[in-house]
Amino acid sequence: MKKIIAFGGSSSKNSINKQLAVYAASLFQNVDIEVLDLNDYDMPVFSVDCEKDNGIPPLAQDFYAKIGSADFIVLSLAEHNGAYSSAFKNTLDWASRIDAKTFQQKPMLLLATSPGARGGGSVLDIATKRFPFQGAVVKGSFSLPTFFDNFDAVNGIINPELKKQLLEIIDSIAL
Repeated sequence: MKKIIAFGGSSSKNSINKQLAVYAASLFQNVDIEVLDLNDYDMPVFSVDCEKDNGIPPLAQDFYAKIGSADFIVLSLAEHNGAYSSAFKNTLDWASRIDAKTFQQKPMLLLATSPGARGGGSVLDIATKRFPFQGAVVKGSFSLPTFFDNFDAVNGIINPELKKQLLEIIDSIAL
């Protein structure tokens, strides 16, 4: 059975991106899903001085190992001022000190959502272009606009057209 690592690129305890990532992962058939929480990877703000003085934090090594244990990654990114959240960026920065190809050539479904009409489109665009340089094999991407109008905690995506779009992307990915 294939293992999916699913997580949201946010430190919010009620992360809508984590909800979307877990939901999308659940749409794959015959998989084991492990959900990560960025709050479990709270580290000092990355700097070369901090690394020189203290080394790479064990939590960065743990995060890198979790990515390595996956057969597939489902990541939904929060958009803060048009880019990654600082919590995600810091985790990525630390893990990249172990290996610049942080995502270790793992296939990935890249998602984003927000309360707004663009659904995290800016951060999704940045990540879709950037992550291949960091070892991600992006198999698909999807943005869910106006999260609170289009998503329900019990039923997932409730907009039929948006749900159809995500299902088509998932169906195109062979696991």
